[in-house]
Amino acid sequence: MKAEVLLGLQWGDEGKGKIVDVLTPKYDIIARFQGGPNAGHTLEFNGIKHVLHTIPSGIFHETTMNVIGNGVVIDPIILKKEIDKLKEMGVDVKKRLLISRRAHLILPTHSLLDKASEAAKGIQKIGSTLKGIGPTYMDKTGRNGLRVGDIDSSNFKEKYKTLVAKHRELLKFMNADQDPAPFEKAWFEGIETICELTRIDSEHYINEALAKGKRVLAEGAQGSMLDIDFGTYPFVTSSNTMCAGACTGLGIAPSRIGGVIGIFKAYCTRVGSGPFPTELIDTIEENGPGSIMRKIGNEFGSTTGRPRRCGWLDLPALKYAIMINGVTELIMMKADILSAFETIRICTAYKIDEEIVTKLPYDIVNSVIEPIYIDVKGWQSDLTGKHSADEMPTELNDYIAFIERETGVPISIVSVGPDRKQTLLRNSVWA
Repeated sequence: MKAEVLLGLQWGDEGKGKIVDVLTPKYDIIARFQGGPNAGHTLEFNGIKHVLHTIPSGIFHETTMNVIGNGVVIDPIILKKEIDKLKEMGVDVKKRLLISRRAHLILPTHSLLDKASEAAKGIQKIGSTLKGIGPTYMDKTGRNGLRVGDIDSSNFKEKYKTLVAKHRELLKFMNADQDPAPFEKAWFEGIETICELTRIDSEHYINEALAKGKRVLAEGAQGSMLDIDFGTYPFVTSSNTMCAGACTGLGIAPSRIGGVIGIFKAYCTRVGSGPFPTELIDTIEENGPGSIMRKIGNEFGSTTGRPRRCGWLDLPALKYAIMINGVTELIMMKADILSAFETIRICTAYKIDEEIVTKLPYDIVNSVIEPIYIDVKGWQSDLTGKHSADEMPTELNDYIAFIERETGVPISIVSVGPDRKQTLLRNSVWA
């Protein structure tokens, strides 16, 4: 058996949490492979909205095991809050959640370093969520980090104090030294919560499960355009958000990867700083298309609450993400939001220095990019009550067919609302 990978193809916030929740009954194991509490995976069912930051999105299904892989960084304080909320809802987290011993821990001082670093950048700030993600990955690659497996060592607190002392020296150098003591009580309470969970060597667990014929879905966080290597650097996250990250973040070989499911919105959004070729700068106008997208689509970060920048679908960026991930099928989210428009625009190329290009260039941060659009007819039909792909309006089918022709990849699922029931299956495999 081979694992399948599900990931975002834009700048995050594509709707991965909802789709993992929808598809979970088809899998035995859902495994997060990178990122940390900077993720905000939103699920909605039975009229209740749920936001998960670290825990895999399959946690609400009784028969599925959920794994936090070695590529994830964990804030014990945030994880404990997540678990406490789930317990209040009657979810047996202890039975359904496993944590890799190789996953790194976010310390309170990591968050302080994150805030100090972002403040020092001034107008050049990257738009960090300030959760300590970047500094934790820096300690990981610098071979200084604390891992979940260290909790069981006799000198764990000494290791913690040594790393905190190093961080405080850095904070002093940045004129931002703060005492982490006010956060330590909650942090060690979070560590106690982790001690109550089952810690595993996730690389053995996942590979043995595949050998036994178990179906595994690797769940990504953020989006491909935020990948540390292939995203819009330096306005990116600190981990590999693409398909290759599933190999390093779970300990499975490339030959163990089967299908790659790529999720994208019917339009584009981005939170924080960084290039965004198709951004609609009219979001401050009450009736501009960008403002309409943000309002109807409730485009506010599920982790930070920050308003998302909105724009039309960017095909050069989407095709780039499909290429580097080896995407085998697509899922389109928020088709219902575009029902508000009589005419919908799609970016098919860029104009850079009087040259028309259809490939994402190396540097879109410092380049002046003019998107080249085609206009298509909107469907202007309420999709939220549709129950079958057969009920989709002709204009939406035309929009989908155009994207499929341009990308060469089929769109198997279309989301028409936030609830798990508002999901139209176009492929009998998922039915």
